[in-house]
Amino acid sequence: MNKNELISEVAETSGLTRSDATKAVEGVFDAITASLAKGDEVRLVGFGTFSVAKRKASTGRNPRTGEPMTIKASTQPKFKAGKGLKDSVN
Repeated sequence: MNKNELISEVAETSGLTRSDATKAVEGVFDAITASLAKGDEVRLVGFGTFSVAKRKASTGRNPRTGEPMTIKASTQPKFKAGKGLKDSVN
């Protein structure tokens, strides 16, 4: 399912117009993104938890040349599925 299919599904199940469903889905994505950018955690009980993890700088190898290279430290978004989501998939 891609973003447009998600918007169509939200519009159909909620009775919203496609325009309103687009605003709702975009609003949820923007709110989650803004919260993670501040370093906060987004916990949706029964669905899962979005969080941010810091990765340390490390040394890797260039796959083409085999030369060692430095991989910069970064911040990565993470998602951990909640019990309700896991149970519905299994």
